Amino acid sequence: MTTHVGLTARALGADRVVVAGAASEPKATVEEVVDRFGGPFAVETADGHRAFLREWDGAVVHLTMYGLPVQEVETDIREAHAAGPLAVVVGSEKVPFDVYERADFNVAVTNQPHSEVAGLAVFLDRLFEGRELDREWADAAHRIVPKETGKLVEPVDE
Repeated sequence: MTTHVGLTARALGADRVVVAGAASEPKATVEEVVDRFGGPFAVETADGHRAFLREWDGAVVHLTMYGLPVQEVETDIREAHAAGPLAVVVGSEKVPFDVYERADFNVAVTNQPHSEVAGLAVFLDRLFEGRELDREWADAAHRIVPKETGKLVEPVDE
């Protein structure tokens, strides 16, 4: 799941992912994708969420099915993002209550159980209003050529 969160964050407009705890394998996988298909995108690790959130100098969005509906708070979140950095917390089943307290926005992408990856994807699309879908990738070794049928990956000419 950690790898998919990182790949989704990268593909849909985030500039980095910070993984709390040991994550050498997901970190390596996401970095390989960045090397192959471009960035910018960084993968960082932190010992735990508490220190990271305590030191974070910006707004915090916590994605949780218990939060306010994304469609009701997306404008406020975009304004917070325009004013400074934004951290999006994607948790698992047992998110400690201190995350809810630290968050400036506890946000639900529906108030129903579903995948954290799906929630992150919908949230980022709402945050960037679809602009992330046309993103240009820097320093890519390869690029995917869109096709109606089949697959084509080709080297990027320098």
